[in-house]
Amino acid sequence: MNHNFKYTFGPVPSRRLGRSLGVDLVPFKTCTYDCIYCQLGRTTCKTTERKVYAPVAEILAEVEARLKAETPPDYITLSGSGEPTLHSGIGGIIAGIRKFTQIPIAVLTNGSLLLNKAVREALMDADVVIPSLDAGDDAMFQRVNRPHPDICFKAMVSGLTQFCQYYRGEVWLEVFLLGGLTATDAEVAKIAQLIKPICLTRIQLNTVARPPAEEYAYPVSMEQLKGYCAFFYPQADVIAECNAPAVSAESDANIQEVLALLRRRPCTLEDIAKGLAIHPTQAAKLIEALLKQDAVRKIKSGSNSFYKANSQGK
Repeated sequence: MNHNFKYTFGPVPSRRLGRSLGVDLVPFKTCTYDCIYCQLGRTTCKTTERKVYAPVAEILAEVEARLKAETPPDYITLSGSGEPTLHSGIGGIIAGIRKFTQIPIAVLTNGSLLLNKAVREALMDADVVIPSLDAGDDAMFQRVNRPHPDICFKAMVSGLTQFCQYYRGEVWLEVFLLGGLTATDAEVAKIAQLIKPICLTRIQLNTVARPPAEEYAYPVSMEQLKGYCAFFYPQADVIAECNAPAVSAESDANIQEVLALLRRRPCTLEDIAKGLAIHPTQAAKLIEALLKQDAVRKIKSGSNSFYKANSQGK
């Protein structure tokens, strides 16, 4: 992995997008939500302020350099460690990437800012937009997504509806289900009814696979997720990673680096990412593997989650 890249990461294998080159547009955990299931931990900067969080020219130069130096990915994905539509230049970034490549562009968004006309227009030239909707009413929305106070549930759903009316690309809606909260027939039926009038290309069900921000964000079994697919039209697909990911030689080396770091001192996910110059998403995958090996444990301290090496960890 080239540690000189500041805004891009991967390409990473994605069940939905093949080999995906990630583009991070905002600082770590700068988001409109503070979802209880987020693998990157609690949101440290909850905001609805759209601004130029990173220079557009630098982002474009880095993407172009990566494409020239490496095997082309299947998708260029605007995602990363926060909400990408908070970057006010996202439309210019999409347009700029279009000038030097025909590789499809995907945007992973929580959909919270689609109520903003400027955001809807900025995403019109993307090939695929993947928003999320995790609740069927405001009460559950507040419990699961913990949105910024300026975000109204009905307005958020209206923004998604309006976007889908005019957008010419594909919209793949992700529905994240949680055991004991949204993974019930009644709650899933609410979500399905809510999105029934919205023109969607795909509906994809997901659940917790990596350590979540809150301990009570419980995963749902693959069998249960498959059972809920028929609640939706078009019928949903399951995209959850319910099995441990394969570990490559490079990942195995990184796992040992993470373990060595945690033997020296407990670290947050952000500490690990910064200390090893890797993306937080990659750090989360490595921590998941170490937890499954019982080599590390998770410790809560206030609003932070730390990881500490177990004495038996090798």
